[in-house]
This record gives sequence, C-alpha cells and structure tokens, in this order.
Amino acid sequence: MVKTIGEQEFNEVLSADIAVVDFFATWCGPCKMLGPVLEQLSADYEGKISFFKIDVDEAEETAAKYGIQSIPAVFAFKKGELSSKSVGYNGRDGVKAFLDSLL
Repeated sequence: MVKTIGEQEFNEVLSADIAVVDFFATWCGPCKMLGPVLEQLSADYEGKISFFKIDVDEAEETAAKYGIQSIPAVFAFKKGELSSKSVGYNGRDGVKAFLDSLL
C-alpha cells in the first residue's frame, strides 16, 4: 500500500529502513500512470520497502528541499538518507528494476 502523506508526515519516510517516495501532482498525466504501478508493486515488496506519495503542489517546501523540478519523481531513502532517484515514467519493468536495486 502506498501511503499519501503531507509535509508534516515526512518524518515517517526518514524513519523507515527503506522508503520510496512518489513526488506527484494530480494534474500530471505520467503521474497518473505511475500511481497504479507503484500501488501494485507495493504488495510485492511489503515488509521490505515502505511506500509513500506526496503532492508537490501541497508540499512545496519538501519538493524544494529535494530539488524536484520534474515529476513524477521517485526518490528512495535508506535509513533517512537519500540513496537514489528516478524521474519520469519508466514503465512497470523500469519501476521494478529500480525497486530491486534498493534491496
């Protein structure tokens, strides 16, 4: 399950062993394509990766802090530290490869 968070809950991301954050916007077409893929894959990685999504229009400070300039942007954090990122929609196989690289 992908949990929608706001800026106030971002500490949940930083406290997870491995967290994936989907920076998105409701008006973004590629974001709408990525959302269901992450939701489906989150079941495969349950217990291994925590999944979050945050709307860049509602979380401008967090988006600015991480330099989000293009969406969708998927950032991976390991023990609170940014470890890798993927920008754009890369299809299910691309997303799965990105997730596998985190384990």
